[in-house]
Amino acid sequence: MADLPHLEHYFADTFPELSIPVRPEEPPQPRLVAIHSSLATELGLSPEWLASPDGVKFLCGVHPGCSAHPVAQGYSGHQFGQFSPMLGDGRAALLGEIIDPQGHRHDLHLKGIGATPFSRGGDGYAVLGPMLREFLISEAMHSLGVPTTRCLAVIATSKKIMRRGVQPGALLVRVADNHLRVGTVQFSRLLVEHDKADIDLLLRIIDEIQLPGKYGNPGLDLIDYVIEKQLLTVSKWMRLGFIHGVMNTDNTTLNGDTIDYGPCAFMDYYDPSTCFSSIDHQGRYQFKNQPLILGWNIARLAEVLLPVIHPDPNTAAAKATELVEAIPQRYRTMWLAEMSRALGLAPSPATHEIIDELVALMTQYHCDNTTTLWGLSAGIYPAPLEKWYRRWKEHHPDTEAMFAYNPLYIPRNHLVEAALKAAEDGDDTLFKDLERHVYQPFRQLQEDQDPQLLLADPYAQPAPKDAPPYITYCGT
Repeated sequence: MADLPHLEHYFADTFPELSIPVRPEEPPQPRLVAIHSSLATELGLSPEWLASPDGVKFLCGVHPGCSAHPVAQGYSGHQFGQFSPMLGDGRAALLGEIIDPQGHRHDLHLKGIGATPFSRGGDGYAVLGPMLREFLISEAMHSLGVPTTRCLAVIATSKKIMRRGVQPGALLVRVADNHLRVGTVQFSRLLVEHDKADIDLLLRIIDEIQLPGKYGNPGLDLIDYVIEKQLLTVSKWMRLGFIHGVMNTDNTTLNGDTIDYGPCAFMDYYDPSTCFSSIDHQGRYQFKNQPLILGWNIARLAEVLLPVIHPDPNTAAAKATELVEAIPQRYRTMWLAEMSRALGLAPSPATHEIIDELVALMTQYHCDNTTTLWGLSAGIYPAPLEKWYRRWKEHHPDTEAMFAYNPLYIPRNHLVEAALKAAEDGDDTLFKDLERHVYQPFRQLQEDQDPQLLLADPYAQPAPKDAPPYITYCGT
């Protein structure tokens, strides 16, 4: 590729109030560790060129001929329920936007660049293991059909970073349609309240999103849009047994994309109280709480949008409250649709009873979430589900369709950790093998194929039940 890819700077130009120019540190000896070639091609980039010295410098935002003008984005956020007015990109920068061959704009975002004005005392670096983890899991989520930000590449920097011991430094190149969050709107409202911006800033953010205009009111339309997008995402999390782990308002995107894969993990054995995060001592973000927390986050969004809903605060609050209070029923409807499809049935009151009973049995007997749903299609199920299975079969489920919706492979926690440890030691064999499985998670059962052999695949098996508790960490 003779010419460097051109980057636009739409966000920085459109929202100067929400961004601060920054300069990524140049890595001493950058080395491409992982790249998602198909994503590069979708963006109109050459994977081979990106692997070249010039391509790596472009991804690092330090090529002298690169059109990047990096900015750290500002946002606020409720973190574990406590409001932090000034968060922002503490170790990341938006390099700019790239226009793909279809004319769509995508953010090119770099994590691990060093300190920014939003670092709050942190060093701004990232380390290799967690960046490979986000690369792997976000792309697995994409393969599973979950709305998500995506990862283009991971670059080792050769820097040594102090975390829990000395660890190798790394950069993550993230791709997203945009990075607008509930926290972005919160931050914008603060700027308005402190006379650093006018109400037009909130309206400009709303204008960035193609809203259906259901209510003919920008504030209500945005709330309704975010509810719909986020409920779709969270209902898929709940079907797949995914625990995000840090559902702060700064990690709740306006377009519903999953973002920030710090302490996330997939649940093996079904337990609604599952929580992996080392710092979530109260279980605020445990598996069963995710729909509830989403409603709480949407309520925080509604609070800051009151001035654009109606000039009378009481009228505005009443209109917003009506939308927020409808979230639990909207969630249940969407989750039941997800689970109905997972069980090969059309949504109906009878189907909903079957779903509720299955969840109760899986909880009681700690069934593995993934292999249970996949195995049902092949007539394989945990023994305590036998009576339930016979009733379910009476409804003539579409088992062929189920194979295309229920994965056999997910990023099992014990496999992820083994792959990351080996990669940190210089051997990426396990990581590449795990990639191949989780990027093609669905397995249709072929004629004369033994489903027990597929379920016995080590990449399909959960961790042993006597394995030590799995713990994840934020901010690494």
